[in-house]
Amino acid sequence: MKKINYYEKCNVISQRLRYFRKLRNISQSRLAAKLQVMNVNIEQQGISNIENNSRIVTDYELACLCRALGVTVDEMLADFYQEYPE
Repeated sequence: MKKINYYEKCNVISQRLRYFRKLRNISQSRLAAKLQVMNVNIEQQGISNIENNSRIVTDYELACLCRALGVTVDEMLADFYQEYPE
């Protein structure tokens, strides 16, 4: 399988995901459970891998992570937008 990286990163939301998860006092396991209810198969280890920037995030996973944490996609991508403005 082809390795997908963006400037040596597997995803661009790792830090914001951890920030919003901790801000809302949600464990990785609880977040994974919320995703399971939305039919997204990410377990606790998958959340950890995303936060450690060693796993990619698909578009539907991004949408569901945002929904589960009560944030917008723009809020989740804020660091990316700041680092790479138009």
